[in-house]
Amino acid sequence: MTEYRRLRVLKDETVHTQIETFTKPEIDEGHVLIAVSYSGINYKDALATKANTGVLRDYPMTPGVDLTGKIIASNDDAFHSGDLVLVTGFGLGVKQDGGLSDLQVVPASWCVKLPETLSEKQAMTFGTAGFTAALAVDALQKHGLTEKSRVLVTGATGGVGGFALHFLSQIGCQEITALSRKDSQNDYLRQLGATTVTSPAELFPEKNRPLNKQLFDFVIDAVGGETLAQVIPFVNYGGSLALCGNAGGIKLNTTVLPFILRGINLLGIDSVEASMDQRKKLWQKMAGEWAVPTALQVQEIQLEQVLETADALLSGNHVGRTIVALGGDVQ
Repeated sequence: MTEYRRLRVLKDETVHTQIETFTKPEIDEGHVLIAVSYSGINYKDALATKANTGVLRDYPMTPGVDLTGKIIASNDDAFHSGDLVLVTGFGLGVKQDGGLSDLQVVPASWCVKLPETLSEKQAMTFGTAGFTAALAVDALQKHGLTEKSRVLVTGATGGVGGFALHFLSQIGCQEITALSRKDSQNDYLRQLGATTVTSPAELFPEKNRPLNKQLFDFVIDAVGGETLAQVIPFVNYGGSLALCGNAGGIKLNTTVLPFILRGINLLGIDSVEASMDQRKKLWQKMAGEWAVPTALQVQEIQLEQVLETADALLSGNHVGRTIVALGGDVQ
């Protein structure tokens, strides 16, 4: 009997992880069995490996909020053996076992058929980070973003931030500012699309004011917390901020003045429950005009290296995207 591997987060006396083997699972009606080629390591996945983060409600659990691979068995008429698919969000890796596994059973309704011009590796190079950035740019376009808009991207060296820079560049934005504490990555951020790179020390005053100079029409914030609070006073009248991260904290300490005196908008970006129409539309864009940037820093690792990458993400020392190679076209 063939055995497969997966990463498990367990909770007994402590929360800990281990790599374990398992046999091919059965699938219920409306589900598919996927031979996983790649998954990604996202901030939520890193949190899932630690205690008291609120990401996992049940144990044991296989983390991994995204995956791509080939369907090897289907109990749903919309999909067939041999179909290449990708899955991000919904309950994957949080409410049910996720992508860090050679095989995974998922509801067919969660699957997006892989666009013909997108490889499995490219799909997970984007992963949840790329899809989230695409949702943010799409939301800002619906609120008036044009190539002439002045845009700020926070957390720019991370996966979401890096893709946001690239997508903004691809739609022709001429003033894209990347906010980053990592001076050593300035050239990298410009290669991704930033026209200006600044640091929190350069941008933010020593004492934050309710209203500052109106420097940005739009913001994609992948950090949250104090960084977001300090950015809001710099947003132009009628501008919008797309919020899609909490690496800097979940609390927001600000005033109502930018909202009632400048009419700015906070737009929540949720990639977990995004509609299937949104998913299909944006993945087609990422398979075409928003293709993976050649400058993106991408690391490919094995299951044994996941915890090391998770620690780097949580400590703020991670750059770009890390994807995990799995069993692939197993039988």
